[in-house]
Amino acid sequence: MQPDIDFIKEMKEAGGDTLKKCFQCATCSVVCPLSTDKNPFPRQQMLFAQWGLKDKLLGDPSVLLCHQCGDCTAYCPRGARPGDVMGAIRASAYRHYGWPSFLADLASKGQNLPILLAIPMVTVFIMWMISGSHVPEAKDFLDIGYSQFFGHWDFKLLPKTTFFIDFFMIPTAALSVFAAVRGVMAMWKKMSENAGVTETFSKPSPVQFVKEFLWPSVVEIVRHDRFKKCEANQDRVQGHQPLMWAFIALLFVTAYSFFAQDFLGQFIEGMHGPMSMWNPVKWVANVAAAALIFGVYKLWRNRSRMEAEGCAQNTFYDWFLIWMIMAVGVTGLGAQLLRLVGSPSLGYLTYYLHLVSVMMLFLYMPYTKFAHLVYRTFALAFERYRDSAYVKG
Repeated sequence: MQPDIDFIKEMKEAGGDTLKKCFQCATCSVVCPLSTDKNPFPRQQMLFAQWGLKDKLLGDPSVLLCHQCGDCTAYCPRGARPGDVMGAIRASAYRHYGWPSFLADLASKGQNLPILLAIPMVTVFIMWMISGSHVPEAKDFLDIGYSQFFGHWDFKLLPKTTFFIDFFMIPTAALSVFAAVRGVMAMWKKMSENAGVTETFSKPSPVQFVKEFLWPSVVEIVRHDRFKKCEANQDRVQGHQPLMWAFIALLFVTAYSFFAQDFLGQFIEGMHGPMSMWNPVKWVANVAAAALIFGVYKLWRNRSRMEAEGCAQNTFYDWFLIWMIMAVGVTGLGAQLLRLVGSPSLGYLTYYLHLVSVMMLFLYMPYTKFAHLVYRTFALAFERYRDSAYVKG
């Protein structure tokens, strides 16, 4: 075993500054619904953290499956806050597996917030400037909405706004997906090494992997089966579920809008432009936006309460994602309302901030708390694979 002093410092900076208070009483493992006889979670992980065993922790699926519900922290007699320590380990994991490393390092510290904001703000503003755009008159704004936000260039296959949005959003999303895939592959390799799963073990085919391990993991996450076992912090479930469904619904709305308005709109008169308020998809969009704001508000209030009660540490890692999601919801709904009341100047500013917040959410996904969307899913799939007949024989 090789202790990593820098890793201990990194965990402390990420919110795990209480890890040295743990004296291995095992109270956390008694109350944690994830703990088993063979896996005394998080007692074992707290010991590894104190020793600075980076490789063991970064390749431990249990750390990524922890929901940070607060049960262990609420019952800890020493104030070691195991939940915060597990969160700090996950933050370190996302930074360790992140690519490119400079973005992962950038997104890990609050002092870098001006740069994190500047990257998307400058990108969107430059695209707006070179597109030759202008703010329309109030009488035109209700009809055209934001379909001419990026100027009046005429493109054969893509409308004006969509071309410029795609120009920076698609590469941003592609980088995010590539970084996440690369990170998951590195994490899977590390978990396999720690679990003793070598190349000699049989492997499922891609179809078998999805059917037997990945899809059941997705279903369990959607239903929040393990999350609902947590006792001390049920408010997080009430905020997390509507937030999850809101993202799923908004993904559907975005796909529909791209196909129906941005693609078909080039060939069918009247399809391009603001979606009718009577369109059922518009209803889905508005309900999803309201659910997103409600969900993140519940998480915001819950996090503030936990910090006020001394049950959680105030960290940039936890708040950055909350700020970004709230910004996406408020600016998106705000842009619609400002169009309906005919306020182009404020509407354009709000829409600009909406594009900035969406780009931030995409760009920093693999390096922030949002990365748990990917890493937790595959950690759960690995747990199923590790305990399957493929490994156990």
